[in-house]
Amino acid sequence: MLQRIQELDDRFAESSQAKEQPGFIRALAVVLAHSGDSWFWLIGLGLLWWLGADYWKQLALVMIIGIGVTALVVLLIKFTVRRSRPQGEWGKIYRSTDPHSFPSGHAARSTMLAVIALGMGPLWLGLSLLLWAPLVGLARIILGVHYPSDILAGMALGIVMGVLVLIFV
Repeated sequence: MLQRIQELDDRFAESSQAKEQPGFIRALAVVLAHSGDSWFWLIGLGLLWWLGADYWKQLALVMIIGIGVTALVVLLIKFTVRRSRPQGEWGKIYRSTDPHSFPSGHAARSTMLAVIALGMGPLWLGLSLLLWAPLVGLARIILGVHYPSDILAGMALGIVMGVLVLIFV
């Protein structure tokens, strides 16, 4: 069964990658993929915590905790599963710094943030992040740094982590 999933992942990943050529889809994918970077969110949430009203400070703090806990769980899974990233230009870049692709930390983080925003934040924020999170995952597939099953597993993990953070923090 794992072999069949890998075959489907390979076929889908290869057909959906924006090959090493510039263009609008690729540029948009780069922006979307990096909009889920942890450093970007930690800086933004840190500023929100520092400068925001009490309501926003609480939301920012819970999201920061969620980012940290989710990162630890993702790393534990990545170093247990040790699945190599897809072939390709972007995959090659990431293979030297973070060689393991399963699960996607970006998909887990963006989905976890959406769940927390839906649970604690204003409706507009929760719905916005709920629309944004799958686009981050799709962009990671388009750039060739993840297989589709990496993204699906990351999103499932993000849901679980978001719910756990809402319950326990």
